[in-house]
Amino acid sequence: MPRMPSHVEVAKDNEALAHRVARWITGLAAAGAGRFSIALSGGSTPRRLYQLLAEAPYRDELPWDRVHWFWGDERFVPWDHPDSNYGMVRTAMLARAPVPASNIHGISASGTPEEAAQAYEREVKSYYGAETLDPARPLFDLQILGLGTDGHTASLFPATTVLGERRRWVAEVVGVKSEARITLTYPPLESSRHAAFLVAGAEKRAVLTRALAGDQELPAARLRPVGELIWFADEAARPQA
Repeated sequence: MPRMPSHVEVAKDNEALAHRVARWITGLAAAGAGRFSIALSGGSTPRRLYQLLAEAPYRDELPWDRVHWFWGDERFVPWDHPDSNYGMVRTAMLARAPVPASNIHGISASGTPEEAAQAYEREVKSYYGAETLDPARPLFDLQILGLGTDGHTASLFPATTVLGERRRWVAEVVGVKSEARITLTYPPLESSRHAAFLVAGAEKRAVLTRALAGDQELPAARLRPVGELIWFADEAARPQA
């Protein structure tokens, strides 16, 4: 697939942002045939989006039996822990929608962080059906991404060694935050037909402006999906001219 230029869409507020992205997701999933893979972001910004997807009209339009759910990253905590990305998505959406259990691909915090990363890599590769990513056959149909105030996305933090990882699809990130993280690396994150950053709040305006300017100190700005990239922002986060 040819790489496409990114563009920015600005919504009035976080509620309007969530509805805009919910329409976008359901439209893409409903238009396809066969299974449809979505990689999810954690954090507070996408929570309202996930809640909407489990409610009418989006719930009635989404082909739940065909959609497979993955996570871009996870804290190394049990799924019932309040900091778990899986737990947040389950509460907001998965427990409220007709999702086949076999379509949910959560990152388990079992064993060591390294073992958890290896296990998730096997899970993702099993779904993809190959050991090597083919640019003409993206791993994910859709990728939802977040943007931290430090420019991180997934658990790719500034000035960390994982930024240079190109062989492993999933890696552990230890010592950066109080808890270990498990994250997709750039190759699977970039193997997406459609990718979207969700950015909300005035505290994100400066870093969004830097990311859109291509500041390579920011991990988010280094991401180059093989397909479409959209930056969805609310008015408070509108990038500076």
